Amino acid sequence: MNKPPDPAASAATLRGAVDLGALSAQREAQQRAASAPPPPPGVVIDVTTENFEKAVIEQSMTVPVVVDLWATWCGPCKTLSPILEMLAGAYGGRFVLAKIDVDAEQQIAAAFQVQSIPTVIAVVKGQPVPLFQGALPEAQVRSYLDQLMKAAEEMGVNGRVGAADEPESDEPVEEPLDPRFVAAFDAIEAGDWAQAEAEYAKLLNDSPADADAKAGVLLAQLMQRVESPAEVGDAFTLELAAADLDAGGGDWAGAFARLVELVRASAGDERNVARQRLLDFFELAGDDPAVQPARIALASALF
Repeated sequence: MNKPPDPAASAATLRGAVDLGALSAQREAQQRAASAPPPPPGVVIDVTTENFEKAVIEQSMTVPVVVDLWATWCGPCKTLSPILEMLAGAYGGRFVLAKIDVDAEQQIAAAFQVQSIPTVIAVVKGQPVPLFQGALPEAQVRSYLDQLMKAAEEMGVNGRVGAADEPESDEPVEEPLDPRFVAAFDAIEAGDWAQAEAEYAKLLNDSPADADAKAGVLLAQLMQRVESPAEVGDAFTLELAAADLDAGGGDWAGAFARLVELVRASAGDERNVARQRLLDFFELAGDDPAVQPARIALASALF
């Protein structure tokens, strides 16, 4: 079994060990992306070897092209891509988002020297400009895009796509939040996870099938446990706390491994607690690639 955390660790130490805003920011961005209107035509495009020259190289002479290199099996890609698509619309055609499936277009991936995905690279005047790797939060993605817009303008590349009938604006449009989640997001921004849980619970009570509300409740409960850890002494509770820390830091594989081992090694009420915690984490992790192997491991541990 993995080594549990030090039970004497202070709440401040735990907060320092976990990015407390990471999961909430990811969930908020996904909700915002799901409710955002579609971007204008031509702003988000699928690129293959057949249209790469025209769609990316030629187009980059007049407007920056942001290349999203992804794959269907990539869990982080499924978090980042909706954010990029939402921002492509929010920036009003000031850049083109070119989506490239690295499995289907291996020649392009090799040309970009892709080492891991998701990878995001800009192309300006035919020249690649590396931006970032990994599923970053929306605020960080915006920061990279703002820097790209400034650099492209200095190079004389400041065209727009899909906005011929719209007034131009240099400022990206901030998409409104889904009004259902405003109170919960306000509580999260204030650091009041208990209030956030209460707000999500109201939504879940009104709409029991609302997956976002359910995930919000689970997220708020997780963050409360991480920020205010209970006094622990026995190995089982220590290992639950360690799994919370793993999950809070985005290490779903680590959290799943701990909980599967707890299910395998425990019995009775403790086994039920570990199993339910694991199921809750599956709900929170969504399409993370660690989920499916962990489900198989859980089935093996149970039977």
